[in-house]
Amino acid sequence: MPEPLPEPLVVFDSVVKRFGDTVAVERMNLEIHKGEFLAIMGSSGCGKTTTLRMLAGLEMPSEGEVRLSGRRMNEVSAFERDTPMVWQTLALFPFLSVRRNVEFGLRMRGMSAGARRAKALEWLERLDIAEFAERDVARLSGGQRQRVALARALVTEPEILLLDEPMSALDANLIVRMQGVLARLQRELGITFVYVTHSQSEAFAMADRVVIMSRGVIEQVGAPQTVYRHPANRFVAEFVGTNNLLSGAVREVSAGRLVIETPLGVFAAPVNPAREAVPGDRCTFVVSADRATLASEPGGEGNELALTLISEEFVGSVVTLHLEAGNGEAFRVQKQQRELDTLALDVGARMWARWEVEDAFVLPAE
Repeated sequence: MPEPLPEPLVVFDSVVKRFGDTVAVERMNLEIHKGEFLAIMGSSGCGKTTTLRMLAGLEMPSEGEVRLSGRRMNEVSAFERDTPMVWQTLALFPFLSVRRNVEFGLRMRGMSAGARRAKALEWLERLDIAEFAERDVARLSGGQRQRVALARALVTEPEILLLDEPMSALDANLIVRMQGVLARLQRELGITFVYVTHSQSEAFAMADRVVIMSRGVIEQVGAPQTVYRHPANRFVAEFVGTNNLLSGAVREVSAGRLVIETPLGVFAAPVNPAREAVPGDRCTFVVSADRATLASEPGGEGNELALTLISEEFVGSVVTLHLEAGNGEAFRVQKQQRELDTLALDVGARMWARWEVEDAFVLPAE
């Protein structure tokens, strides 16, 4: 018989967290594997930070069990856990130098002064800030302080590192650089990272798996591309990416395709194996903004939708076009600037969006 798989590093087993009458986390079942980079996403109040705090020992579950390396942690204090956290505010000690900030955790463990100094300098070197070892943290830039916070958390070489929106205060160019630093460190060290963020770009750029939460409930767990291209439900489809959602009734099912009649027209989409569909069923399908093309004249066949251009949104070389269907429903198309050079993009212009059948995705659940 095959050997049983080892238990995941972290297990949330039917965990509930209440604050008075408010349920912050509702019946969470989640496994976090050794050596993975897991990102937890969701809007404010969804329960993501509460989940992280329960893992850190800063909050205790109201029901259920949190296990770390097979050990029940519900009654274990934060001080007794090897679960360091990098905070949104970084929480560095302003009265200590960079090196002494990094040494702090080693000092609490009773390491000798010489050994902890050498260890702190080693980690400052790994994070390219050894030259600032004796500088006051108040004199560092935001990106440098971020690296100090990482060094302080990693110097004890924990099995797991918790990060609570650690880049929310950084400039956009620093965020991109720090994403590279974090991803590289995680791969090199093999430490499990659990990263809470509201930023889709951060999570999708770094994580092996993404958890999407809403109102204390996990809506979907999966690889970033899976979550992006195959959302589990309407909430995820609206939360991630730049998706267009169209709803209607199934008119026909044949040859692996659904023909769906909507208020905006009749369209075809692939059958979703996770959802059985028969004529008359109501369903919603997703067309990602980057999978649709635009034309100034109708093609007369395939999936095609007449729209009016409302506005353009430039983000670097990428342009998001905001359009409107005849019934006032919004539709977005996202393209590189060079792909739109042949179109007359005048506000109020009549345009036609097109997409291939395989570029539509029928949601498995409403």
